[in-house]
Amino acid sequence: MQVSIACTDHNLKRGNGDHGKQSATSPNVVNQARAKFRTVAIIARSFGSFTPRHISLKESTGKHTGMKYRNLGKSGLRVSCLGLGTWVTFGGQITDEVAEQLMTIAYESGVNLFDTAEVYAGGRAEIILGNIIKKKCWRRSSLVITTKLYWGGKAETERGLSRKHIIEGLKGSLQRMQLEYVDVVFANRPDSNTPMEEIVRAMTYVINQGMAMYWGTSRWTAMEIMEAYSVARQFNLIPPVCEQAEYHLFQREKVEVQLPELYHKIGVGAMTWSPLACGIITGKYENGIPESSRASMKSYQWLKEKIVSEDGRKQQAKLKELNHIAEKLGCTLPQLAVAWCLRNEGVSSVLLGTSNPEQLTENLGAIQVLPKMTSHIVSEIDHILGNRPYSKRITALRSGWWTSKRSAVPTYFTLTILLPWKSEVLSLGPAQLQLQPTSAWNR
Repeated sequence: MQVSIACTDHNLKRGNGDHGKQSATSPNVVNQARAKFRTVAIIARSFGSFTPRHISLKESTGKHTGMKYRNLGKSGLRVSCLGLGTWVTFGGQITDEVAEQLMTIAYESGVNLFDTAEVYAGGRAEIILGNIIKKKCWRRSSLVITTKLYWGGKAETERGLSRKHIIEGLKGSLQRMQLEYVDVVFANRPDSNTPMEEIVRAMTYVINQGMAMYWGTSRWTAMEIMEAYSVARQFNLIPPVCEQAEYHLFQREKVEVQLPELYHKIGVGAMTWSPLACGIITGKYENGIPESSRASMKSYQWLKEKIVSEDGRKQQAKLKELNHIAEKLGCTLPQLAVAWCLRNEGVSSVLLGTSNPEQLTENLGAIQVLPKMTSHIVSEIDHILGNRPYSKRITALRSGWWTSKRSAVPTYFTLTILLPWKSEVLSLGPAQLQLQPTSAWNR
């Protein structure tokens, strides 16, 4: 659903011409306009959420593995709260043999979510992932495989989120992975060159064709996700169920302030990545840049610069303090960091990126630390970090919706309500109204 106000020259002229004299003198016009606006605002609020907020999505625990499973957003898809990502590692930093070891350890530990993308290692990550699944003879129905589309090739038509690339790109990913379908296909970034309706229609098409079960977004703003949802509802298409977002101790605002509103209002969950901030939180960079680390790679010069910067040194100092909390809980700092991510209600799953079996086993141990993440412990962590984001009143620029002060209201305007089944256009006469936000972002 979308609410918008349009003030056009035509409306202004018509308002000033036909109704100008009456509205300037008659208080009835003002009262009628106010009443009509209040009615429309109530309708907008009523239909602002199509996912009942009283629904309780229960977390379950694997009998033999202890792995916890959650719904992906408010969809029915159950995913392990820890997933295995393939960024940088598969087809690049590690060998195929190590990749197989990692997937085996993860699967036997109860992980059912494996994430990749068409751009990872130029498509080789998808090939390795598919080869391992085929070799291990794992039941396809027991896996949740996700991939991302945007950067497919060098040609202009092999990039972006056009209908052409979404369909052809996903077909290419399925061929590389030797799969008939993926469980979730993600739009790997927004595409300002493609209309939102085209993106949503293309995602709906690949789902209807059996090439994917769900679709989601990655690195989209809250406003863009709401736009996709509105388009889907307006044209009876399939909306996204999940956003992939970076989330760790030093990157918090989007997942803790913006995405919870999307989760409660429209059911979009969060699948987060980089819980250890590209290895910074492991403490491996405390005394410099190890040769085998990600920051030592040529393509990660930006990470090296970040680590040696003034902010990087401050982060290392905070990590030393957090180590004391980890020791008190009987866990390692990486386990504490991953468990801290999992404590967030709207986080469906945290993607782990590891380069050796020891790291993966350690990170999977965060499941045992999660029950220890009490409100007192979380407060201690917040005190050390000093970066807890606070929810601000959403403005028109940030949310894509509107607010207005009395002095800013046009003398004649059109209020448009887009509901799932029809559009209502109400032309309100000249009146000095005090508008209140009806955004899905403000409760």
